Amino acid sequence: MSRGDETAGMSEEGTAPERRSGERRAQILRALLQGHVWQRRRQPRRGGVTQLGAIDWHEPQWLAAALLIMLLSVADAVLTLTLLTHGAIELNPFMRMLVMGSDRSFVYLKMGITAITVTMLVLLIRVRTFGRQLAGPMLLLTALCYTLLVSYEYWLLDRIGT
Repeated sequence: MSRGDETAGMSEEGTAPERRSGERRAQILRALLQGHVWQRRRQPRRGGVTQLGAIDWHEPQWLAAALLIMLLSVADAVLTLTLLTHGAIELNPFMRMLVMGSDRSFVYLKMGITAITVTMLVLLIRVRTFGRQLAGPMLLLTALCYTLLVSYEYWLLDRIGT
């Protein structure tokens, strides 16, 4: 094969010409629908890649865990406010500052903080957090902790008779 055959189809800069027609990222809805049907990256392209967005598709159990955490967070907020009206004291110092304001701002901030944290855990599901543990099990551990917390709050409400 001669030198001329190797460079056939190359531009003057020595790069291959672009074969795509149009900008594929401009069609967001189409990309989302196609991405749902024909999932592309379920694993990072290269081994050892731990950057945000290294995969396009997450397994459904992570969505279920995230939704469970959000629902438990709502239950926690409602039960916390109910317990506070019956004379309980918020033990978490950060949440104590939020509870001293209005109930509405407490719920919005609590849900916002939880949503941001859960979203980050889902995005980093295969990344080692703190250099050791994958984020996936941490998401499940968070769901378990929230379940125990809401169960404890429900038990406290049952003890005071409401």
